[in-house]
Amino acid sequence: MNNPSANPDRYPYQNELTWSKLEKTVARKAFDAALGRELHEVIQRTKEMANGIQQSSDLWDLEKYLTQNRKEIDRKYTYRHSELTRVFGRLLHERRVSEEELRGLRQDKLASIRSVAEFLAKYAA
Repeated sequence: MNNPSANPDRYPYQNELTWSKLEKTVARKAFDAALGRELHEVIQRTKEMANGIQQSSDLWDLEKYLTQNRKEIDRKYTYRHSELTRVFGRLLHERRVSEEELRGLRQDKLASIRSVAEFLAKYAA
């Protein structure tokens, strides 16, 4: 009986990384900091756009900007441990988080995060 799904005593996600309490703390702090910085940028740009509203089309441009950014941020910032290496890889690629902020994560996680960032860099080129 080698089929993992047929064995009820076996954890079904053997390749999923486990996160220690310290790693969870480091990850949450880095995640929140990156999200806070990105939201701050959106707030600053929103204020600039709002101050420049002269006509109704400017208002709808602001609405479009906010909607697009909300959707992008909602897609990007997923705090699920099973997704964090992908999330941090993207944030590292976008320079929204630094490796320094990720200090405290195990090397296997850092390697996975770097791998995602490198893949995105090659894909974007």
